[in-house]
This record gives sequence, C-alpha cells and structure tokens, in this order.
Amino acid sequence: MIKTALLTLTLALLSGMAKAQDFGLSFSYFIPKNGYFSTPISPFSIRGIGVNLNNFLALETGVSLYRMSGLNVKDLPFESKAPLVGPNFTIFIPAELVIELKGNGVQFDIKGGGFFFYGFDQKINYGNMDRAMREFYQLEIVNADLTYSNKPGFGYHAGVELTFYIMPQVGISLECNYLIGQSSFPLEGTFKGVNGNGVETVTINYPDAKIDLTGLEFSIGLLFSSGGGQNYKKRRR
Repeated sequence: MIKTALLTLTLALLSGMAKAQDFGLSFSYFIPKNGYFSTPISPFSIRGIGVNLNNFLALETGVSLYRMSGLNVKDLPFESKAPLVGPNFTIFIPAELVIELKGNGVQFDIKGGGFFFYGFDQKINYGNMDRAMREFYQLEIVNADLTYSNKPGFGYHAGVELTFYIMPQVGISLECNYLIGQSSFPLEGTFKGVNGNGVETVTINYPDAKIDLTGLEFSIGLLFSSGGGQNYKKRRR
C-alpha cells in the first residue's frame, strides 16, 4: 500500500515538469555507509520538482541516475566495513513533504519522505567479499563464486535545504539529506577455502542478504527564478 502510494505520488508530481518556473543546476554527491563516494550521472538527474500546497508546505519529487561506486550488503552472517557490491547504476526516486520557511532573500526547507531505488548492472566486489568471508570462516584463502537475485528497494529520508538569493532572480542552494533504505539481495553459491588441512569447497546460502542504501546525500547549486510566482521548482543535477 505504502509502496503503491509512493510511486503514484511520484508520477503525479513529475507531470508538473512542463509548468516549472524555477530552474537550477547543482552538483550532488552521496556518501554511503561502509561504501564508496558516488555521484549522479549528469544530465540524467532532475530533482526538486513539485507543487506548493500553501505558503509553507510543498510536495516534491524527481529522479536521479547514480553511478554507485560501491555499496555494502547487510544481514549476512558476517559484517564488512568495505562495500561488497559495485560499481553499479542506481535509479533513485524520492517523494517528500517540504516545510518551507521563507524570509527576506532566504528560504530554509525541512524535508522528509520516502524513496524508491533500483540498482542494475550489479557486480559483486569479490576482493572485499573474499576478505570478509576469510576472516569470518577463519581460513587462509577464500575464493567465492556467488549468484544473486536483484530486487527493487525502498527507504525513507530526511534533510534540510538552505537557499539564499545573491540577486533577485539568482540563488545559491545548499542541501543535505540522510537516507536509510534497503533492497533484498539473496546470495547463494560456493567458495573454496584453504586451511591447514588443505582445500575444501563449501556451499553457502544467504537468503536474507540486503543491499544497504544508507548514507548522506548533499548538493550545492544555483537556482534561477523566471518570476511570476513560485508554485513549481525544478533542479537539474
């Protein structure tokens, strides 16, 4: 129910793109928990599309295509401080409620909502995976051969955005969001391990494994207002 409502809201807000009156350019970055620094792929990222409900509340959405350098996998029998998948491409679609606090030449937004994401062209980072399994199983050498089932994921986020205008129609925006999300990523296969007794082949199955999309997203950008009201906003990253 929640997932369906999130996608419906996103599609409805995307239909307002043609009416956008504020445009912007920004540079965005994502720092995942136990992962590698990642960035969206320009120009395949448009954020801040929305409609004002009143003078203080707005709904916003957008879509970003991220090149994720590396993400972690959780709910395994072992933990890793290094990413276990990546690089990959990830589609990210947020839907959020925004509280807008406006002043003279400045606006402070408080945001929160949910998001959908889907990673494709997934790759297992066998270097980090083998290392984590070697420590967990207490073996000298591990060489894994795994298969996975890739699933869409969902999560929630919260953040703030500060926009201050250096000219009547030109502003600078600073935004920071914290994301908490996951997608099912069951793993199975085998690994060959070397210990003092020789080489052994072990069959493994991790049905509860999940890709961990937790981390900090931040951006800095320029916002250009065409005037005539501010019911819609659009920002390209």
